[in-house]
Amino acid sequence: MENRKSFITDKATRSAGPVHRSSDAAGPSSPTAEPAPGSPVELPADSIMSNGQNHMPPPYSSPSDTSLDPQARSQLPKGPQYYPGLPVLDYRQYSPPMFELSADTTTISSKASYLSENGKALATLLRTLATVPPKPQVLVQGNRGRKIDFSVKLNLMNLLVPNDTHSRLDYLRCVGKDEVALRGGSEPGLKPDFGVDNGLEAWCDRFVKDSATIKVFTLERVVANLDTNWIEGQIRSLVAATDYKGQVTVQFPVTHAKVVIQTPDKHNKFLTSVTALFTGKSKYEVVKAVWPFATGRNGEHGRRCLVQTEKTWWEEWRDPIKYAIATKRQGWVTNEDKLECIMESKGKGVSLIDWGPEF
Repeated sequence: MENRKSFITDKATRSAGPVHRSSDAAGPSSPTAEPAPGSPVELPADSIMSNGQNHMPPPYSSPSDTSLDPQARSQLPKGPQYYPGLPVLDYRQYSPPMFELSADTTTISSKASYLSENGKALATLLRTLATVPPKPQVLVQGNRGRKIDFSVKLNLMNLLVPNDTHSRLDYLRCVGKDEVALRGGSEPGLKPDFGVDNGLEAWCDRFVKDSATIKVFTLERVVANLDTNWIEGQIRSLVAATDYKGQVTVQFPVTHAKVVIQTPDKHNKFLTSVTALFTGKSKYEVVKAVWPFATGRNGEHGRRCLVQTEKTWWEEWRDPIKYAIATKRQGWVTNEDKLECIMESKGKGVSLIDWGPEF
């Protein structure tokens, strides 16, 4: 009887005391050492079962990818950014601070005063912005009168950036002594000349010291050695094979192609425009960031393409383009279209198309 009372008393005492959980003290077979920072935390089996049934992570879990953590994102190193399926580039250079993107996405411009006052800062910025390519495209349109039957676009930017960053061929080039260009003032000319390779700092210094009220410095990103004539010929032959009778236009627009630095407005944009009307602008168009598609022109001996040849590109995209035109698309042709052509053979059986009445 006394033993039973003692057992009941001991049980009541334990129930009134603190609750001991597995996290409070390690069992005989569990080490008491703290886990190393950043190492995974082992959860009790019952906790894992409970969270597994609810498909919810523990309340104290953090993103496995630090780029998703707002606090860690600000501490990420600068440089190229890695996005699956996209060229390895520092995409932040397409929208740097204190710049505005034009409505047609061809130009970013800034009127930050320090860029018109500090030649070294201007040269450093231009070298950085030259490390990302323009965005060349193919635009194919068919129209009969005012009716647009199709308008498809393709992005060619990935053809300028190989997966191996050491294989890139892009370079910065200043205007040569025999090239007519805007070298300050409002009329193109041949003077002054600072050399093709080492003139960027000299041109930036001249721009800063220019006493003109309104002055503009332009960096242009250009594509080299891409045989657009050959690609256009293949596209026109493809469209003709569909028995299309309308007008076909094939263009190669380039966006994100210019960086423009202009002196800040003294008072407002209207007065600046009036001043420019009477006094003109001092323009500098002497620097280009060249992004070659290949080491030489199509047909040249020893030519090497960075990613693939025009012929290989056409063999990959011929069916997606044909299918997009056959379905009278108005928009982009993307990798999803290529995937459908590969997996579902779309575009392969397309021949003659019923284009409907002419007008």
